[in-house]
Amino acid sequence: MNDETAPLNPEEMLLWQSLGRLAHALPRLLEGDMSRATGLSMTEFAVLLTLGQAPERRLRMSELAAATGLTPSRITRVVDTLRTHGLVTKERHGPDARGNITVLTGSGLDRLQAAQPAHVASARHRVLDNIPADLVPTVASVLAALTEATLSPPDHPPAPENGAVPTA
Repeated sequence: MNDETAPLNPEEMLLWQSLGRLAHALPRLLEGDMSRATGLSMTEFAVLLTLGQAPERRLRMSELAAATGLTPSRITRVVDTLRTHGLVTKERHGPDARGNITVLTGSGLDRLQAAQPAHVASARHRVLDNIPADLVPTVASVLAALTEATLSPPDHPPAPENGAVPTA
């Protein structure tokens, strides 16, 4: 048995099960908080926030999808909804007009700024107030590294279990 298949020790099991529960419950709770307070979904808020932080408040659709962790089809649907409400616009990118750029409108910026207090209150209530202040930098660093490792493409595919060389 190698390290990858060894049973989890009690601390690892607690971490794994707690992370699983959190991964299932937290999005639903944050979604409810945001929707009740602002009428925006967390996904819509994340798109507005990402655009609000981007240079000139604009990003290519592929960059926006990557920055928010959404699939290309999901980001298209979210942007189309936001565009219907006048919160973003879409422009063709470059001289060859391939790809789109999403631009935060003035109304979108206003909506983002109005929603930020509710977002911060939810983040504090649901997460930050439950982590001792002296541990926040460590937890933030660990979660950032975990997110990067999870969402980044692997450098190489995993080796087969039996050590055999894969064939095409």
